[in-house]
Amino acid sequence: MVIRQESPKDYKAIYQLIKEAFATAEHADGNEQDLVENLRKSSAFVPELALTAEIDGDLAGYILFTKANVGSDEVLVLAPLAVKPNYQKQGVGTALISEGHRIAKEMGYHYSVVLGSELYYPKFGYLPAVQLGIEVPQGISSENFMAIALEENAKPISGAIVYAKEFGM
Repeated sequence: MVIRQESPKDYKAIYQLIKEAFATAEHADGNEQDLVENLRKSSAFVPELALTAEIDGDLAGYILFTKANVGSDEVLVLAPLAVKPNYQKQGVGTALISEGHRIAKEMGYHYSVVLGSELYYPKFGYLPAVQLGIEVPQGISSENFMAIALEENAKPISGAIVYAKEFGM
């Protein structure tokens, strides 16, 4: 498996991959692929954290981390993580998350937030975000709103999260 930064030549394939990955997802709103296209044009976009996973030249997965704020602190939002159905449960998502976290730490980010499966993300160290001082947005289930400190000595943060406007939250 090769994990690399996306390039413009990947955009069409990424769009299809995300659409296919979320077609049968339990919690999906159906516009995840459009969200990615909008986030790429936003000030929240971090090109180094838009990653693809390839297996034998085939695009197998995608992950995107974008900037948000908690109080005066900048954090990352993991959204989306998408793996083609025929590559799911083979470690693609794990590899994308691990590499994304590694790059994020190198870039000086201290926290990542995700709205996702309370059964999946804790495997990577994500905890209910409230435990790290991040307020749960109104209308969001606290068990699905999680965060991780990307380094043990990350300074404490607290407050409400302000997502990029593209998220519509």
